[in-house]
Amino acid sequence: MKNILILIFSVFLLPGVNEVFAQTIPGALSKNSFLNNDILNPVDDYYIKHPNYTFHSSLKPYIGVSVNDLNELDIQYKHMKLHNYFLSKNVCDTPKYKKILALQILPQINIEQGYDMLYKRNVNETSGGLYIRADVNRKLSIAAQYIAGYISTPNFTDTLIESYGIVPGMGIAYSDTKDTLNNAFRKYSFNNFSGYLSYSPKNFINFQIGKDKHFIGDGYRSLLLSDVATNYPYFKTTLNIWHLQYSVWYSWFYDVGASNGIKQDFKNKFGTFHYLSWNATKNLNFSLFENIMWQGTDTTRNRGFDANYLNPVIFFRPVEYSLGSSDNAMLGFNFKANIAKRFKLYGQVAIDEFYLKEIRSGNGWWANKQGFQLGAKYVDAFGIKKLSLQGEFNYVRPYTYSHGSPQQSYTHYNQPLAHPFGANFKETIGILSYRHHRYRLDGKLIYAEIGKDTTGSDISMGQNIFLSYTQRPKYDKDLGHYTGQGVKTTFIQAELRYTFYIIADWNLRFEAGLIQRVYKNEKGFDRQTPFIYAGIKTNLYNSYRDF
Repeated sequence: MKNILILIFSVFLLPGVNEVFAQTIPGALSKNSFLNNDILNPVDDYYIKHPNYTFHSSLKPYIGVSVNDLNELDIQYKHMKLHNYFLSKNVCDTPKYKKILALQILPQINIEQGYDMLYKRNVNETSGGLYIRADVNRKLSIAAQYIAGYISTPNFTDTLIESYGIVPGMGIAYSDTKDTLNNAFRKYSFNNFSGYLSYSPKNFINFQIGKDKHFIGDGYRSLLLSDVATNYPYFKTTLNIWHLQYSVWYSWFYDVGASNGIKQDFKNKFGTFHYLSWNATKNLNFSLFENIMWQGTDTTRNRGFDANYLNPVIFFRPVEYSLGSSDNAMLGFNFKANIAKRFKLYGQVAIDEFYLKEIRSGNGWWANKQGFQLGAKYVDAFGIKKLSLQGEFNYVRPYTYSHGSPQQSYTHYNQPLAHPFGANFKETIGILSYRHHRYRLDGKLIYAEIGKDTTGSDISMGQNIFLSYTQRPKYDKDLGHYTGQGVKTTFIQAELRYTFYIIADWNLRFEAGLIQRVYKNEKGFDRQTPFIYAGIKTNLYNSYRDF
C-alpha cells in the first residue's frame, strides 16, 4: 500500500515520466544525516565494528560523503537513511549519476498522551509538520523542516518552560490558559524551522548555509557543543583531506533572557567554531575544538559580526588577545578508541579558563573553569546482536560556560549550548538499547549531584550560567570554590521506553514509556515524579526530558 501511494504521488508530481524509480542518487555527497540518536547510533555501532580512516564520528550531523561506504545490509537498520523518495528521476542516462534529481518528503507527526502521577494531571503534545529534501547531481542538497503544535508537559518540564519561556529545543513558548477543567498543565504553542543548502563541488570539500544544530562528541552528552538548545543560523565549511576532517563555522545566537518573548528585544551574539578531527589509526581518533563567543547588540552599542573572527585557522586565541578582547573563548579536546570491534572508549575535555599554577595549588580558584567526560560503549553486547550498553561520567566545575557579561555566556535562547545542567555538577549515565526487527527497548539511568544557585538570588555559585561570574560570594570571591558548592541537589532519573516501528522508512513509530524522577536538595525539598506516556511519532530530531 505504501509503495502504491508513493507511486501515485510521484506521478502527480511529474506526469508522463516513464522511469519514475529508474535510478536514485547513490549516496548524495552533500546531504546531512538527521540529528537523532535512534538513527545515528546504528551508524556509530557499524563503524565500531567496521572502522576506517574516512569516518569521523564526533561531529554531527554527518555529511553524506562521510558515510558513503556504509552498508545497510550489514547494520540491518533500514530506516537509518529513511529511503522514501517520492520522486527519483533519471533525467539523463549518461554520464552516470549526472543530471539526477531526487526528492524526499517526510511527514512529521508527534501525538503523545502522558500522565503526571504526582500531580494527577494529563499532559499531551499535538504537533506536526513536513521535512523536504532535494538532492541534485549528488553535489547539491537543499532541505527544510517546519514543525508547529501545542504542548503541555509534566511538572518538571512545565516549571522550566514557565521560568525560561521556551519549549526545550524548540524555541519560544507562547502561553495558553491553564486547562483546569481537564486537570491539565498549562498549554503552550510553538513553531520551529530548520533547513540548509549544502554544496560539495568535490568529494573533499563541503559548504553549507542554514539554520540548524550541531553536536560534538561520541557520548550521550556533550561538554563542547550539544543539540539541547533550539536551531541557529550558521555558515559552515568542511574539508576532508587524508585522515583529517576540518570544519569551521560561524553562527548567530540570541540572548532572550530580558525580552519577555518580544523579538524586538532579543540581543544578538555570535560564535566562531573550529573543529579538527584526526583519525590517527582506523580505531583511534583525536580532535581539537575552539570557540569564541561575543555579543553584538547591547544597551550601548551595535557591534555586529566582528570580521577579526572570520579567521578560518584553528587556535586563533592570539587574535583575541591582540584585540584586547574580553570575549568568551573556549578550547576543547575529544578522543575515541575502538577496541576489539566491540568496544568504544571516548572522552572530552572542555577548557573555559586554564591557569596551571592555580590548578596545581588546589586552592579552588574560581576561574579554574573546566569539565571532562569519560565513557564507554559495548555493541552486540555478550554476543547478542543489536544489544548495546553505554556508561558515561561528566564533571564540570563552577562558572564554566558563564561570562562576566551574561550576554556572552555559552547559551542560546535561554538554554545552554553544551550540557543542559549548565555547570557545577557531577553526572553518571547508564544506557541500554536493544532492537529486534521492528521492536526496540531502551533503558536509561542518570544520577547527578548538582550545586544549585539559590532561586531569585543574584549571587552566583557557578551552576546557573546565565548569571555573571562577577557575582561570586564575597566571603570567598576568588578561592575555595569546589564542584557541588551552593545548594546541594541530587537528581535521579530512570526511564524505560518501548518502540514499535509502524513504517520504518518514515521513522513512524508507536512509543510508550515510564519515567521515574527524583529531585531533592539539602534544604528539605524532595519531589518524586512518576510519569507515563504513549504516542505516535516520526521525530527526526532529539527531544530531551532528562535535565
